[in-house]
Formats: sequence, C-alpha cells, structure tokens
Amino acid sequence: MMAAGAAGPSIIAYCLASILMTLVNKFVVSGKNFSMTFLLLTIQSSVCIACVSLFKKLGVISFRSLDSNDAKTWFPISFMLVWVIYTGSKSLQYLSIPVYTIFKNLTIILIAYGEVLWFGGKVTTLTLISFVFMVVSSIIAAWSDVSNALSGYTDPASTSASMSLGFESVSEVVQKLNVGYFWMLVNCLTSATYVLTMRKRIKSTGFSDWDSMFYSNLLSIPVLLLFSFIFENWGTESLETNFPHETRGRLLGAIAFSGAAAVGISYTTAWCIRVTSSTTYSMTGALNKLPVAASGMLFFGDPVTPGSVSAIATGFFAGVLYAVAKNNQKHEESVRLGRGGGEIPLANVGAGGSGEERRA
Repeated sequence: MMAAGAAGPSIIAYCLASILMTLVNKFVVSGKNFSMTFLLLTIQSSVCIACVSLFKKLGVISFRSLDSNDAKTWFPISFMLVWVIYTGSKSLQYLSIPVYTIFKNLTIILIAYGEVLWFGGKVTTLTLISFVFMVVSSIIAAWSDVSNALSGYTDPASTSASMSLGFESVSEVVQKLNVGYFWMLVNCLTSATYVLTMRKRIKSTGFSDWDSMFYSNLLSIPVLLLFSFIFENWGTESLETNFPHETRGRLLGAIAFSGAAAVGISYTTAWCIRVTSSTTYSMTGALNKLPVAASGMLFFGDPVTPGSVSAIATGFFAGVLYAVAKNNQKHEESVRLGRGGGEIPLANVGAGGSGEERRA
C-alpha cells in the first residue's frame, strides 16, 4: 500500500474529474433545443482519440496499435458503448443530476446479479441490504422529483382558460419525466450489459485499460456518425437551432473539453486504483455520489427539498454499505484461498470505471 500522501491527490483528482465530467455533459445536453446527441458523442470520441494518440506519441501512455482482428473482436463492445453513452446523455437531458446519480446505483444491482449468472459470483446478506437501500433511495428520488415538478401547477387558476393551460402544463411535465425515466431504465440495462460483456471480452483479448479505451472510442466514431446522419437533421436550420450563434463557441468548446475530460476520467481511475486499492476506489466512488448530486443543486438550480436530500443521503449510505460489503467479501475469499478452499470467483465490478462513466 502506498503512503497516504500519495493516495490523497489521486482520490481528489478522481472525484474532481468525475464531477467535472457530469457537469459539462449536463451543460451541453440541457440546451432548450438541443437534439443532435449522436453528433455530440462523435465530437467527444474524436477529441478523446486525438488526446490519447498525442499522449502516446509523447511517451506518456502506451496502448496497442490498431489491428483488424482486435477491431473485429472489440466492435460489439464499442457498439454497446454508443448506446450506453447515448442513453446516459438522453437521461441527463430530461432528469436532474441528483436523480440521475441516484438511479445509476441500480446498475450496480443488475451487474451483481449478472455476475451471479455469468461468472458464478455471489450476493452476500450485507450486499443485499445495500441493494435495498439503493432501491429505496431511487423511490424517494422519483417521488421527490415528480412532486417538485408538479408543485408549480398546484394553484387553481381563476378562469377555465387558465385551468386548461395549467392542465396542459401538468401533462407536459409528466410526459417529460416519463421520457427521462424511460431513458434512465434503458441506460441501466445497457450499462450492465456493456460492463458484463466487456469483462468477458477483456479476459479473452488481454486488453489493458488504455487498449479498451482506445478501441472503444475509435470504433464508436463511424457508428455515431452514421447514426447522426440517419436520425438527426443536418439541415441549416437544425444546425442553427442546436448551435445558436450567440452560444456556439462556448458550446463547441464545452463539447471538446468533455472529450478531453474523458481521458482524465480514465487516467485518474487507473491512478487511484494503482496507489490505493480497489476497495478504496470503490469507497471513493460511493462517497463521490454526494458531491456529484450536490453540484447539480449548486450549478444547475436543481431543487433542494427534504425529499431530494433524503434520497441523496440514502443513496450515499447505500454506496458506503456496498463498498464495505465488497471489502468483507474479498477478505473472506482471500482467507478461503489461503486455506486452499478453492478458486476465488471473479471480482465484481464496482460502481465506477466503465466506459460510460467517463462520459455520462
């Protein structure tokens, strides 16, 4: 174990990179008329590839050169990553950062039970209790989110025309929330599938973290660009609407910055694990949910209500409990291995470190 002085900066860097990534993406996709998410992701992936290629040329990092066989093997993973990042961006477009952050915990549950089916993992009693708290925090967050969204329309209007407008507004709010929660559900399902499938593919290819990042982003660019041309309007009017003249420079700068920040997420993740431990990293990911959720309240005016605060606190506690449960499980497995008790099951994937975290 490295000294605490070496661990501290890595933990702080990882937390700042994660918060910054979420805030930048929320800023980009929250535009009133923004609809070109595939184009956004294409730019982000291109900037990310440009950055890691430059770092490789400078000798800062190393990863495999492009190989056709590796590309064919890894392409399904890149295709899934496209949908993970896309559904995450759509979720952020309709939901607040605290609600998005809390619901991401549900992905951990899906991954854990996927590993039970695919890799012979197990769910301990303490882990199951943490899952219960994750579900409870999500229910509280959804209840608070809906209640707050509808609170502005509770005052009865004095005329029938005003009442009609009020009911239309309520309908629009509910529809928007339903769309947001739909994309959140799809994101959780695709994220879990992506992580579990990537884990199997990494084992067969022997890819390092940088190899995985390079191939995932590079192979996703043609898919993203194709989807953008098929599903998004590239007309002059649409481009002007998505990238208004008065904010165009700032918006494109934020998109480019978010692509470069994806490299930061990858580097700080590897740095944190290297100088601390996987347990410390898992705990950091759990504790990091609190400042990420709070940042949405500070910078995007997300409502601060008893419900939202309770949901964040419950989700925070669930994350800590999950990290403790994983630590206990790894310790028990180590003891069993030391006594010749058999092969250790493959370690469960924690809350962070997947490709979609880098850009959602």
